[in-house]
Amino acid sequence: MTSRAPWRARVAAACAVVTLGAASALAASALAASALTASTIAAPATAARAPVVQAAVFPGASWATIPPESLSAACRAGLDHATELTRALPTTGAMAITGGRVLWAYGDVEKLSYLASVRKSLLAMLYGKYVANGTITLDATLADLGIDDVDGLLPAEKAATVADLLGARSGVYHEAANAACTGCGSTAGDPPGPRGTVPHGTYFLYNNWDFNALGTIFEQRTGQDIYAAFGADIATPIGLEDYRLDAQRKSRRPQVSVHPAYHFYLSTRDMARVGYLMLRDGQWQGRQIVPRDWVRRMTTAVTHVPDMHPDDLTKGPFGYGYL
Repeated sequence: MTSRAPWRARVAAACAVVTLGAASALAASALAASALTASTIAAPATAARAPVVQAAVFPGASWATIPPESLSAACRAGLDHATELTRALPTTGAMAITGGRVLWAYGDVEKLSYLASVRKSLLAMLYGKYVANGTITLDATLADLGIDDVDGLLPAEKAATVADLLGARSGVYHEAANAACTGCGSTAGDPPGPRGTVPHGTYFLYNNWDFNALGTIFEQRTGQDIYAAFGADIATPIGLEDYRLDAQRKSRRPQVSVHPAYHFYLSTRDMARVGYLMLRDGQWQGRQIVPRDWVRRMTTAVTHVPDMHPDDLTKGPFGYGYL
């Protein structure tokens, strides 16, 4: 499943809801495995009316729901059709949030689901605070940080920087602890050359070695477990309802790589809060949870569509920022 799920277009068209670009794609990325979440902000109910800027509304202990009777007949019909479309998909739960309240929900939004690729976005959010306070330096190299792996990295590979890894441009093609996709190896697509021949920072390739090593770097530099840090820095401040430290677990293959994959297990309604946090530039009820400049940096393309790899990604529509 992808963020192009048909219910999104139906809801947006019928209920005058618009999605805010790359930031809302983070919430939709909870599609990993069988979970589905989208976070949106309301547009004017009548197209001819000028937009009205309203104060941000945030959920309290639980999400508030828009009363169905307050919606137009066309909107209710659109939501009913979205429900029918979603029933045909392998979806655990789905939510559409508008103006800080639930417009539509489907399935079990409290159930914890395995998050694969979206784990990277969660780690990228965690990085912001520690880049801002100098704990993590983006131009530090793997050599500077003492990062190595089974049978050793090559000297050219150790020249890759933290920023290179965040942008999936490290040029390190060591085997990772987990596959990049079903039927893939450690990368989605083949590297352009043998190990040590691709200069760091020059070539984008979706690469689980980069992503996993960033988890190691985070824990090494901050002295914190990723899951504990997420709980303290994000889950607790924004009030995630279902986050459980004991439900999180890493995937390891120490015989091939010392850097484990740090998959997350979150509920749909909690992923909606994460998405809403990003839509609000990292701010939650007056508190800056993720630095505003970092939110913009991580959602700004480092690699543009024409330079994406493998080649089928050059068909768009998305480039790649940080994780």
